[in-house]
Amino acid sequence: MSPSATLTSSGPARAKPATDGAVIARLHEAQDNFIRRWGEMGATWGINRTMAEIHALLYITAQPLCTDDVMQRLNISRGNASMSLRALCDWGVIRRLHKRGERREYFESLSDVWEMFSIIAAERKRREMDPVLETIKQCQRMLDEQSLGKAGARRPEVQATRQRLASMEEFVEVTNKIFAQFVTNARNGLNRVVRVLLRAL
Repeated sequence: MSPSATLTSSGPARAKPATDGAVIARLHEAQDNFIRRWGEMGATWGINRTMAEIHALLYITAQPLCTDDVMQRLNISRGNASMSLRALCDWGVIRRLHKRGERREYFESLSDVWEMFSIIAAERKRREMDPVLETIKQCQRMLDEQSLGKAGARRPEVQATRQRLASMEEFVEVTNKIFAQFVTNARNGLNRVVRVLLRAL
């Protein structure tokens, strides 16, 4: 046997190509890992786990799915799926589609991650930051001269509370401006925020 033949026959064995079934199984495993982690993170958005998992499913599969598809993949009820899909549409992170010749509704996730997270940020601002700011302003009105009179508003303990409220109001308003910068221009928003913060340091 020639040396060249020996080298060829003793070379490293090539891995056998995966079958279609094995590829799909590994794909679903990877997708399920992402969906599970996204669902766990859902609580930080102020939404329930099922809603977050449906959003993750629509995003990671990168194709429109109908309610039946969602039910089967996540093993959830029709009512739960329908309610969560409506809520996600209200948030604006998924949208409805109609396929020609089909009566069923399909849903797809936004594909642009920057746009998706800017919508989430805007919704969190509306749900969390805006009510806090309104409460601060309400508390300030309760302690102003019109409510307490000049003497009452000038009491040291009242002034101390008003100062704390003013500091918190300033912080929340600055935070809201950062949100606005991010949401106004989703893709470039973070870069703008970073530049603003760097100039402030």
